[in-house]
Amino acid sequence: MKWNTESGEACFPPLRKRPDPVSYARMNMPIATPTRHASAEILERILAARGNLIALEGGEDAGLIEQLRLLVRRTGQAIYLWNPEKGLGNLREEHAGLPGSQRLSITLRYIQQSNHFGVYLLQRPPVPMAMGDATVLRQLARATTGHVRRIVLLDPPAPLVTSFSDVLVRLSCQPELSQRPRLRDGRWVLA
Repeated sequence: MKWNTESGEACFPPLRKRPDPVSYARMNMPIATPTRHASAEILERILAARGNLIALEGGEDAGLIEQLRLLVRRTGQAIYLWNPEKGLGNLREEHAGLPGSQRLSITLRYIQQSNHFGVYLLQRPPVPMAMGDATVLRQLARATTGHVRRIVLLDPPAPLVTSFSDVLVRLSCQPELSQRPRLRDGRWVLA
């Protein structure tokens, strides 16, 4: 807006023509509110689990690793992935890994000696597991002091789940059904 110095009135710029209907509709589209990602919900359930050793079923089918990779890049969480081909690596830096960590025993020792928070995803662990690896994994599962370290077995085979059933917490990638509160005998209960 400019002022006309001769008359003291405001001069308005010429009106722009209205955009074409497609552009106009695109400008007036409501912005979608960000929805909560399934990977963030799964990560919260992993961190809230009562044990340190978790069997996560359905992770390979849901593309969980790629979803977690995007989440880690946004939030900076310390999540690591181990598989027998590449070894242990941070999900944030896809190509950087721990040298010589293709063997599970080296990776488990590294996790045991780590002083940092971390979620360690183990993809395709060997079955049957070596006795030394099983012992270290049980020690990590029973650890109650120190930093939070969660070891997550992605889609573990049934023999592995049964061998660690005393220290293993089972989770699923399927979303939990939301339960509505109901009033029963004067108390609110989830039914």
